[in-house]
Amino acid sequence: MTDYALTMSDVAVRGLRGVSLAVMPGEIAGVVGPAGAGKTTLLQVAAGGLRPARGEAWVRGMRMSDAAARRFIGYAPEHPAFPRALRVHDVLLYYARLHAAADPERAAPGLVREALELVGLGAGGAASSLVGELGHADMQRLVLAQALLGGRRILALDEFFTHLDAIARRDLRGRIARLAAEGVAVLITARDPAALERLAARALVLREGRVVRAGPLPALLGERVLEVILDEPPPEPPPGFTVTSAGIEASLAGRTVESALALCRAHRLAVRASRVRVKSLEEIVLETHDAH
Repeated sequence: MTDYALTMSDVAVRGLRGVSLAVMPGEIAGVVGPAGAGKTTLLQVAAGGLRPARGEAWVRGMRMSDAAARRFIGYAPEHPAFPRALRVHDVLLYYARLHAAADPERAAPGLVREALELVGLGAGGAASSLVGELGHADMQRLVLAQALLGGRRILALDEFFTHLDAIARRDLRGRIARLAAEGVAVLITARDPAALERLAARALVLREGRVVRAGPLPALLGERVLEVILDEPPPEPPPGFTVTSAGIEASLAGRTVESALALCRAHRLAVRASRVRVKSLEEIVLETHDAH
């Protein structure tokens, strides 16, 4: 257990129903699922802010109830509540002084400088900006900086990429990936699964408080799908195919493209075009939802 950064075993509390997981140092684990699935509650348990009614959570082999364990964890909520009239530097200095009080060898100003550089707020005067003047991307950088203060080795990031544009998402995705490369464990949720496809190494699909599917992202997304565009929808799809808005599609697990198209011809379907794609994480979530 001590090899893991974060471990949960059969955790149940306020919407979670027996969740177990383990995250290694340097691993980025994405948590996806529909609204109400329990993603935020899971992160609150992971951050030590919510005690399980049943089950256990550990940080580096220490029980989450141990104050020393919680010093390793940084939490970034979906809706931060920083005073809008304070400047970015002053907000971080307030939190840094709390960290410095627990570790007198680390001075608060140094902690602030380190966090600002890590998230990209150390240049261009952003550190002196008022919180109320920040755009959404810089607000997320501030949230990440606050979570990182004090050299936290586990990050729990809730809906971190929501409302970010493509450029800001790429920048912050790269910063999180660099933190993971230095051994920081990351547990991150997203209501848009596509936001995690280029970041997470592993995904957990939550539904109604349970992990209903989990695994390495390449394995989850490795299944190929044949899309067939038809001139008109078929009265009934061939075996193994489902009807789509443009025609039909089928998984290629256990069959070749040629055999699948031959089946279409056998059913006398007017095939206009076809293509092969891999499944997206969004499709995995939708399939899991529909199966239940």
